Amino acid sequence: MLISLLAVLAIGAIAWLGSGAGWGAVFGVALPYAAVAIFLAGLVRRVAYWGKSPVPFAIPTTGGQQKSLYFFQQAKLDNPDTRWGVVKRMLLEVLCFRSLFRNTAADVRVDGPRVIYYSSKWLWLFALMFHYCFLLIFIRHFRFFTNPVPPCITWLETLDGLMQIGSPRLYMTSMLILLALGFLLSRRLFNERLRYLSLPNDYFPLWLIIGIVGTGIWMRYFGKTDIASVKVFIMGLVHFSPAGTEGIGGVFFAHLTLVSCLLVYFPFSKLSHMLGIFFSPTRNLPSNTRAVRHVNPWNPPKSYHTYEEYEDDFRELMHEAGLPLDKQPPKAAAE
Repeated sequence: MLISLLAVLAIGAIAWLGSGAGWGAVFGVALPYAAVAIFLAGLVRRVAYWGKSPVPFAIPTTGGQQKSLYFFQQAKLDNPDTRWGVVKRMLLEVLCFRSLFRNTAADVRVDGPRVIYYSSKWLWLFALMFHYCFLLIFIRHFRFFTNPVPPCITWLETLDGLMQIGSPRLYMTSMLILLALGFLLSRRLFNERLRYLSLPNDYFPLWLIIGIVGTGIWMRYFGKTDIASVKVFIMGLVHFSPAGTEGIGGVFFAHLTLVSCLLVYFPFSKLSHMLGIFFSPTRNLPSNTRAVRHVNPWNPPKSYHTYEEYEDDFRELMHEAGLPLDKQPPKAAAE
């Protein structure tokens, strides 16, 4: 955990100090272009690898009754047997995290002792909160990449700041995503079993996203970064004619560098489950094993050595050893 935290702090500090030392073009231009290129190339490579991977067996995960005899009610959403049913299950999985909603926790009670299982919806709630807040923040940031700003982005900003707290107004997603990230991080820190299983690559993306959100909140509510200059700079990047970095604070370059690091890290980490879920045979296969025979395509044709052929090859030796034979050798048959 500390290694990941120190790595994120070091990345932000290097970008902040480097931009102040005249390296703004490196952290504001060269690094973002390289990060986007690596992000796209890495995702294409991983998706191509997933697409080429053969799936020899039907291994869909199920959460209900499979289609069987007519008097058994089928769980059509949790155990579909058609492609359209798989599409509906996938939509529920992607949009509502349906499988995570069924999350259970295990605990050992002292009276016995005995193991009990109970429903645990906290992970589902905060994971859903984090992903949707991240999505809304990502969409809101399109105001920096478009001119004029589309009405839908303006409407989304108005809805997000509906409570009209402070000036500039406080976005609800900014606070909710910090709350969700705090839960996901504290879950790994204070749950002994989960902490034992956690690796640096589990903590690093959490700290990285916390750093991105934190620097963004600082620029908006405390540092008072010149948004107009930032938009001119980003529009220059979009049109491949980068503008000068004068007048833009170092926190912006720390923020942009952390975002670039997230883009570089994304295709090579667990975060790529965003696309991997669509290629997972546990999710994209219908459960129709009662109706369709699934043959493993990896089994090559085999040449078998039958017992009759084996006896023909070693009949004399088997007879001398006193082994029973279906057919006696010629000499023994003549005797």
